[in-house]
Amino acid sequence: MPTPHDFSIGWLRSFLAVADAESFTAAAVALGYTQSAVSRQVAALEDEVGSPLFDRLPRGVRLTDAGRALVPRARAVLEQVDGAHRDLAALRGLASGRVRVGAFATAGAALVPRAVAAFGAAHPGIAVTLVEGLTPRLLARLEADELDVVVVSGAAADAAPPEATLHHLLDEVMLVALPPTHRLAGRHRVRLAELADDAWIAGGARVEDSLLAPYIRDGFTPRTGFVASDWIAKQGLVAAGLGVTLVPSLAAPALRADLALVSLRRDGVPARKVYAATRRGVAPSAAGEAFLTELRTTAKALAREINERY
Repeated sequence: MPTPHDFSIGWLRSFLAVADAESFTAAAVALGYTQSAVSRQVAALEDEVGSPLFDRLPRGVRLTDAGRALVPRARAVLEQVDGAHRDLAALRGLASGRVRVGAFATAGAALVPRAVAAFGAAHPGIAVTLVEGLTPRLLARLEADELDVVVVSGAAADAAPPEATLHHLLDEVMLVALPPTHRLAGRHRVRLAELADDAWIAGGARVEDSLLAPYIRDGFTPRTGFVASDWIAKQGLVAAGLGVTLVPSLAAPALRADLALVSLRRDGVPARKVYAATRRGVAPSAAGEAFLTELRTTAKALAREINERY
């Protein structure tokens, strides 16, 4: 069985330059090579092809039949190679590409939208897609290569599978949303113990599966008044005076104005860690790396705003 030909890209460039200029000397000038270098490359290509590609004339050169047959093929090969170089350069230079982002719900209030907006302004040629989901599901989609960067939080993020690399973004404090007529509505900070007798709007029927889970200790056992998984419904119930609810500080910018938002005293109240996660062992794209950098920058600024306000 014959072996495939091994054509050097450099040989093909020299060949086409000579074919276009009909001269080894002019081709060498166009390529910035010496004439002897161009002659050696064309000779090597002729050896590989097994026949002359040019008739050497007293004045210049002329393509042989083999040379004329090779010209369109050589041009097609070089167009593909040059196109690949252009595409790769665009990716490296962030002129094109994509980033598939996932985030848990409250990260969508300010953190992720701000990061996406800043990233899009800096790199308009890169397509960004965004999906929302719970942390375990986002990590599963990351592992399945359906997402490039996911923003995750809490115990599920702390227990991320080994296939994920976690990049700490910020520590999120918890707030309490109160009805505007609540007895503690005018306070800046409260203790959980002061809300022990209040009805709580929980995100699930089992308090152990809700945001309240880390705080079921030291004699504090929240009494669930209503269950609502949707943030709009939670806010409506609180505004109507039917209970109080925990609010992650990342969600604070999206809360309705008729709620009283009060900080929890941080002594004994753990903050919730928020991470960006990427796939371990997979070389990130230039666009993915740039988006991760933007997430870190945005998270730092947002954490500063939260700390100053709450």
